[in-house]
Amino acid sequence: MNESARLLLPLAVTLLAPYFIWLFRKDIYKREAVSLIAGAVTFLLNLSFVPAVLSGQIPYYKLFTIMPGISVSFCVDGLGIIFALVASFLWMFATSYNVGYMRGLNEHAQTRYYFCFAIAIFGAMGVSFSANIFTLYLFYEVITVFTYPLVAHHEDEEAFNGARKYLVYLMGTSKLFLLPAMVLTYVLCGTLDFQLGDIVTGIFSAEVVAENPILVTVTYVLYIAGLAKAALMPFHNWLPSAMVAPTPVSALLHAVAVVKAGVFSVCRVILSGFGLETMDKLFLGIPTAYVAAFTIVVASLIALTKDDLKARLAYSTVSQLSYVVVGVCMLTPMAVQGGVMHIPHHAFSKITLFFCAGAIYVATHNKKISKMNGYGWRMPWTFTAFGIASLSMIGMPPVCGFVSKWYLVNGALDAHQTILLVALLLSTALNAGYFVPILVRAFFFKPAPEANVGQYSEPSKTMVIPLFVTALISVFLGLFPETFLNFIKVLGNGIF
Repeated sequence: MNESARLLLPLAVTLLAPYFIWLFRKDIYKREAVSLIAGAVTFLLNLSFVPAVLSGQIPYYKLFTIMPGISVSFCVDGLGIIFALVASFLWMFATSYNVGYMRGLNEHAQTRYYFCFAIAIFGAMGVSFSANIFTLYLFYEVITVFTYPLVAHHEDEEAFNGARKYLVYLMGTSKLFLLPAMVLTYVLCGTLDFQLGDIVTGIFSAEVVAENPILVTVTYVLYIAGLAKAALMPFHNWLPSAMVAPTPVSALLHAVAVVKAGVFSVCRVILSGFGLETMDKLFLGIPTAYVAAFTIVVASLIALTKDDLKARLAYSTVSQLSYVVVGVCMLTPMAVQGGVMHIPHHAFSKITLFFCAGAIYVATHNKKISKMNGYGWRMPWTFTAFGIASLSMIGMPPVCGFVSKWYLVNGALDAHQTILLVALLLSTALNAGYFVPILVRAFFFKPAPEANVGQYSEPSKTMVIPLFVTALISVFLGLFPETFLNFIKVLGNGIF
């Protein structure tokens, strides 16, 4: 099989996995083994593309053509391989964690749960490898549809309300804004294919931009509004509402598939769709960056007010996602590198935090931060991992969040954007404001006598090992940032 046709293999594995999960629905060990094996195989297949990508190649495969300029096509470049590697790698850890969580709480409908989880990863692979806007749209919607049952998993009124809001926001915005943006792009350009290997020019030619600047601007605004998975305000409220889902689903939503598909799609549309030249010529970047900076600060302020741990982490995600958008929209080399780098860096740190939140709930059945006094000494592995991931969110060395924030701050200086610089620095202080008190309470506050904290201990190893490993990987990425930076430099085609 040639290099291009091999692009279908990760998609095939993630598409077949749900079938075998259903087939082995009566044997829980085989059912769970399918997810672990599929995750490992998918990751290894994605890893096999790394040499080609780093050498500057962009494997491309057209599955079929619908009409001239519109096809279902796949490619893998520096941006796509980052998302594909992160999603498939974390799928393995999420599966191990799922086993401990779902069994520990004796959850119902576990086969449906694993089935939908696997299809969501299939959607993430499709988004990663999309060579055009049409293909990206198809797989973007696959993620939305098959994560709905996961959000509604508990099947109570709160779950159905949260899932309904989730579906209305994500499918509503994609139909109202993203679909018209695709139509306008096709009318203006005659194609929906991304400009691969060149993040400067984009698919909108200089003639099209000169003749239709307002229409191109409207198209861009529709894209940004239509990609609500990126959780830019005011299209962010679905994300905190989706916290009614089981904690591993929250990890999937916040670190692996859903929100990462959102910010990845924003990066793809800006870098491979419009291009830095068009973004700069029409002055589209900085206004978008200001919206993202507003989201960063306001979401951080809201996070400070939340006593529910998952709710605090949810607003933290809303804030952190906008770092990616701020970076890419500043259009300077350092900023773009920092923004794209924050996709994998945030993924490993945030999935650790949600894993920790789930471990705390399984062990104590408590979600309230105000009741976590003394937990750190009863669950040292969990809270140490939480501390490491918190440092990454704050932006402290040597954890990976520091590296992407360093690039973003330097990018803001290069762009002479004082407002964005202040927003980035302020958010760092706010991040510390809502993460540090959790750790102080866990390790230094005495628990209330009636809390009977002595009865608590770490949950099963299938939960603790994944969360500690992902925390250590966050440190590794901070010490060796070139792990993902090399892919970004290839994407830049000499700019970086």
